Amino acid sequence: MKIAVVGGGVVGLTSALEVQRELRNAEVTVFAANFEDTVSHVAAGIFRIGSSYSGPTEEITRKWVKDSYEYYDDIRRSPEASLAGVTSISGYIFANSNPNVVKSRWLEEVVPVYRRTTHEEHQLVGGSWKYGSFFTTLLTQCDLYLPWARNRLQQNGAKLVQKKIYSLKELCPEYQLIINCTGFGARELCNDRSVIPIRGQVLKVKAPWMKTCFYGELDTYVIPGYGGLCTLGGSRHFDSETTQICPYEITAIRERCERLVPSLKSAIPVTQLTGIRPHREGSVRVEPDRIEGSLTKVVHNYGHGGYGVCTSPGTAKYTVYWAKEILKSSNKL
Repeated sequence: MKIAVVGGGVVGLTSALEVQRELRNAEVTVFAANFEDTVSHVAAGIFRIGSSYSGPTEEITRKWVKDSYEYYDDIRRSPEASLAGVTSISGYIFANSNPNVVKSRWLEEVVPVYRRTTHEEHQLVGGSWKYGSFFTTLLTQCDLYLPWARNRLQQNGAKLVQKKIYSLKELCPEYQLIINCTGFGARELCNDRSVIPIRGQVLKVKAPWMKTCFYGELDTYVIPGYGGLCTLGGSRHFDSETTQICPYEITAIRERCERLVPSLKSAIPVTQLTGIRPHREGSVRVEPDRIEGSLTKVVHNYGHGGYGVCTSPGTAKYTVYWAKEILKSSNKL
């Protein structure tokens, strides 16, 4: 079977890897307008999932989260960990607005540690905080993971084609199955108006002394990565598609992060990045579909919002589940 995966970000590449692992006789081709400039490259990559994240049911969502954590943790334990950019990280989240902010309905049953902070731990950061949690989780640095995933795909025989797809019908009838991982692009490609852009902006600084991540509420975060680089964030602009850097926003982000972690005042700025999170109202879409007038079947996998890096392995496994169901149905016919 010839399978086309559309999308070169973390969701598309992880889905393609899962297709190769589960459907060993499949011939996989990954199409992307650009493999080097995706919203995945902007993400800090910490495995932390907000309470607003949702799959079609509570049970399925929990399975996505569990499967995703186990996928990355398996890489972390392997000799490939440094190449793939997956490591363990601990951190704190503090809040004043609401005690629920520091809780995590998706993470608390998955990560090795998730507990309330002590009074002494509140003194680790600037500000006066009412609530706090400490947790240990995983970090996946996409500027390492994405090239690693592409390399593995090609080693296993997949083709990577840089081409913008304007209609899934372009891939008919050459491909019997299409995996659609186009993120925000699905708004036009599938005419799915429930896909909403949420613009984000981050600042990368050189701060090699930072080994722990910190959150102040949800939109102020400090996440250390490989090579001494630290991601300072962030912002959420609903229904905004601009990718221009806003200098005022960068200044505000840096000021908030320095109040939270004062040692960052000596951090050296490296780069500023923006990205469009592909949020989908209702839930992430992972389901089978068909192209009208064609025998080619489709499995959609998009709408992860800001949690594509975190949950792409889980939705990839669910995508392959639907692919197998399609194959069973085709065989019966």
